Amino acid sequence: MVLLLSKPEVESLLTASEALGAVEEAFRAHALGQVLMPSRAAFPLAQGKGWTGIMPAYMENLQALTVKLVTSFPENPKSGYPTVNALLIYSDPSTGLPLAVMEAGFLTSLRTGAAGGVAVKYLARRDAGVLGLLGAGEQAWRQLESVRLVRNLKKVKVYSPNPQHRRRFAQQAAESFGVEVKAVDTAEEAAVNSDIVVLATTSKVPVLRGDWVEEGAHLNAFGAHTPETRELDGETVVKAKIVVDSKEACLREAGDLLIPLAQGLIRQTDIHAELGEVVAGLKEGRSSDREVTLFKSVGLAFQDAAVAKVVYEKALKLGVGKEWEIL
Repeated sequence: MVLLLSKPEVESLLTASEALGAVEEAFRAHALGQVLMPSRAAFPLAQGKGWTGIMPAYMENLQALTVKLVTSFPENPKSGYPTVNALLIYSDPSTGLPLAVMEAGFLTSLRTGAAGGVAVKYLARRDAGVLGLLGAGEQAWRQLESVRLVRNLKKVKVYSPNPQHRRRFAQQAAESFGVEVKAVDTAEEAAVNSDIVVLATTSKVPVLRGDWVEEGAHLNAFGAHTPETRELDGETVVKAKIVVDSKEACLREAGDLLIPLAQGLIRQTDIHAELGEVVAGLKEGRSSDREVTLFKSVGLAFQDAAVAKVVYEKALKLGVGKEWEIL
């Protein structure tokens, strides 16, 4: 029997705190060689207006085997649909038989936010209290949700080109998280004097300039995940200590790094570490309170596997989901 789990059911089974813990341990396992993860098969759709990826992973330490089909269509919200849609198959690694099929758009959003929280935990200054958000959508929300779990936020500034979106985000976030959240009129205002800057936009061109980035700031860049798109300008990348989720994946997909590499502004050796290496203590994270640190993520399949295991085991324990006989 295969367990079918809808989005509302998955949402009921996974919290931001649980995702943060699972993703942190997944990064550690990756650095310690306990993960098998082929390269993501990704390609554009609809004349470049959409993107799809197939993401398999096996976590030996967790005995979790998953494959996710994910699509991203930035124009979807205009029609009332989510930007990211996904399905995940959770299988028994000893037999290959499917154990569960679950909605994974929520999983993707939550585990991506969790990765941002892990990066802040290990790379941001311990006294970081002001967060600048570039983006006011689902992922900006998940980033805030996770960052507040690892740092004592005193103030959040949020910018979106759409005034209505940023004002609504600010109001809802302040009510949900009990922190001061201010909608600001420019990306510069969100970035300047911020200890942490999170980029979660659908922009294809830079939205953050290096001269806006404060000494000692930490940056999380999540929005761009194709070779020709980026959220960071070259100056930002040059001035930062660069940590990535995966060197291989970022050197294949991350325009935030590939474009300055092609321009000769940085070299591959300027990538300091993978986040898992920092989590596992194999490499140093932040070395001083004056250093600018950058975490660049394109998203990894082992993150999906880690949170899917939590969801599956809780579903069995609580009797959530519908059984489907397919064999």
